[in-house]
Amino acid sequence: MANNQLLDDIIEMQSLAQAGLYYGHDKFDLERYERIRELAADMLAICLEMPVSKIKDVFCHEEGYQTPKLDTRAAIFNEMGEILLVQENDGLWSLPGGWVDMNTSIKENTEKEVKEEAGLDVKAIKIIAIMDRDKHNLPRYLYKVIKVFVMCEVISGHFEENIETIQCQYFAAQQLPELSTAKNNKKQIEMCFESYHHQNWQTYFD
Repeated sequence: MANNQLLDDIIEMQSLAQAGLYYGHDKFDLERYERIRELAADMLAICLEMPVSKIKDVFCHEEGYQTPKLDTRAAIFNEMGEILLVQENDGLWSLPGGWVDMNTSIKENTEKEVKEEAGLDVKAIKIIAIMDRDKHNLPRYLYKVIKVFVMCEVISGHFEENIETIQCQYFAAQQLPELSTAKNNKKQIEMCFESYHHQNWQTYFD
């Protein structure tokens, strides 16, 4: 497995090539940028011991200036101060959430994901944190992700069977189940509890 500095360098190389392909005009420069992108994919495939075709599927198909992907996670508490988690198909637990869709805002996406995964209608009321995923969660992804943790209040609803989650349940801070740490780790859940108990919580950001 490559070290983080090497991965950072390869990812930056791909990002520069992608920008060059989007903004460049000279056909010879475009050929060079395309070749740089291919080299970055080859290097990453070697570092991660993965097929280069799979790397290219994830790493080399976007256009324009490369920016981070957004992921929202909802923190929902019951009257006993327990936090809501959803159990995914692999048996692990996470805060309801997912990738921000192109046609939704942070608020809209958070509320939508809770409805889809937990069956609840909620109102997003406060940003708890905006985090660089690379600084907090493993495994490392091939692209930059910014995670937004959002405090929500339940309006109505109940869990309904869906393709993403098996069940939802509230947990006390000392009784957390096995977490899907790629999506949220124990420290991030504890941060949500801390935000819930502090009325004057200041949004955390990296």
